[in-house]
Amino acid sequence: MRFPYGLANFQAVVEEDYLYIDRTDRIGTIEEAGKQLLLLRPRRFGKSLWLSTLENYYDLAKAEHFAPLFGHLKIGQAPTARRNSYFIMKWNFSLVDPMGDAEAIRAALHRHINVEIQAAVDKYRDRIPGDVEVQADAIASLGSLLAAISRTPHRLYLLIDEYDNFANEVLVSHQKGEGRYRELIGGEGAIKTLFKAVKDAAEGRGLDRVFITGVSPVVLADITSGYNVVKDISREPEYADLCGFHEAEIRAVLDQVIVDCDLPPERAGEALDLMRTFYNGYNFSLEPEGGQIYNPTLALYFFEHLSKQCRYPEEMLDNNLAMDRNRIEYIARLPHGEALVSAALDTAHPLSVDRLEQRFGVERMLHAPQTHGFLASLLYFFGVLTYSGRDPLGNLQLRIPNLVVRKLYVERIQEALLPGYDLDRERRAVSERFYAAGDLEPLCDFIEQRYLPVFDNRDLRWSNELVVKTAFLITLFNDIAYIMDSETAIARGYCDLSLIVRPDRRQYALLDHVVEFKHLKLGDLPGLDSEALATMPREELRQRPEVATLLAEAETQLAGYRKTLEGIYGDRLKLRTHALVCIGLVRFLW
Repeated sequence: MRFPYGLANFQAVVEEDYLYIDRTDRIGTIEEAGKQLLLLRPRRFGKSLWLSTLENYYDLAKAEHFAPLFGHLKIGQAPTARRNSYFIMKWNFSLVDPMGDAEAIRAALHRHINVEIQAAVDKYRDRIPGDVEVQADAIASLGSLLAAISRTPHRLYLLIDEYDNFANEVLVSHQKGEGRYRELIGGEGAIKTLFKAVKDAAEGRGLDRVFITGVSPVVLADITSGYNVVKDISREPEYADLCGFHEAEIRAVLDQVIVDCDLPPERAGEALDLMRTFYNGYNFSLEPEGGQIYNPTLALYFFEHLSKQCRYPEEMLDNNLAMDRNRIEYIARLPHGEALVSAALDTAHPLSVDRLEQRFGVERMLHAPQTHGFLASLLYFFGVLTYSGRDPLGNLQLRIPNLVVRKLYVERIQEALLPGYDLDRERRAVSERFYAAGDLEPLCDFIEQRYLPVFDNRDLRWSNELVVKTAFLITLFNDIAYIMDSETAIARGYCDLSLIVRPDRRQYALLDHVVEFKHLKLGDLPGLDSEALATMPREELRQRPEVATLLAEAETQLAGYRKTLEGIYGDRLKLRTHALVCIGLVRFLW
């Protein structure tokens, strides 16, 4: 099998016999949905390939290629009347340089559009009557093109990819991003003016349809007064899987790859468990029927590596998606953002919002008081939170979708709280002793002395339980060796922290671990103040009845966890269980 990793050219995918998961049956429903549509999905989620599919389907210059390109697909069995009936033009705003001042960005935007207009003129030279004047002002160039198209029996279908890419990059920039963004979006800024022209062109001036993709509604909120005609189909259930793979599709591919690699058939199930943990979990409909969708870019990355090497990739996170950590960093810099980013790591308590926010204008993002729901909604659109259900009050619950996204949160917090070479080396040393021998003392000493003091003046200081879980997760996180806090290994929220060795790493000196935390406030220990607590020997503290009782409760729970995990993993499991009591944010006992 051939996998189109990094390939967004539909024609090349079909003609060169790459894997293609067929969603062409949605073309007809999209035609009926409206003439100007917006689809929001996270970065690297297959949006560009979908636009290329539309481009090839509607391009009047490719009518002779319809049968070889679409005849074997769902839409080929029942094509719509509009197939191969449009002039096509595509703008890709990810190609617009976001550097420089607002005037430099405006010039880059106009250059990009002019290049695409000239490409359309060259492509359809025999079909467009008269001359099209390409000027420095791309809006004038667009008007000239549309005037020529209006003299033909056909109309223009405009595809806009990553409509918010360069504007978002400007906004999150540390160097005068807000000012440049205002100049581009506000008033008669370049982006707002451009979309006003698109709206005007669709009012009988030769432009019939527009399909836009992007990541978030940030830019759209600021240009609404100039472009208030677009319909957002991002959360409609029939398009929830437009970009992304279902588990049955993943399993079918794995079955074939395992056969091609001459591996035992049971490895397909093992690989599926691994992919489910690391790549599944997205729900874009905000309804249960939206299903669980796998990230397509990460799935193709895994497939390609497995098919070529006949083993799993060591790094489950494709480096092309690692930059999404910048989005988490951006949220963390906003007021109260750091608390929300840390709280998202708590699997036992999903973030809850009454609704997804839609109005993300720059004024509100940077100057209005930020609410919990506002920040959580922005993380949803960035693809680092997803819908997971509703709470008893009917509020939306949002959680981190999978383990590769969890890694992005962990790495951001590691850099913020444990910066520098020396701290990282010390963290790695105590973690490796724990992985191999279950040695808790150096690990707890490190967290007591290096990690917990950082929270003295932070928003999370009120939540001992969340701070402690986060501290251990951040310190121990290792997705090369372990599946951590995984639904596959053990039901999410079933235990406080689990480290289950990845199936492809069991030949190494790694133990499986389950940790159960219990908590005491300083006031729960009569006769102890903070100074006495900090200096009292651990053995003496363990004898306190309040501590001993909690340790016994934790051990009882751990015995149940062991039984469950042994039923799942059998003889492969090399399990160590750990009961810990945290007193305040000062001492650990085990």
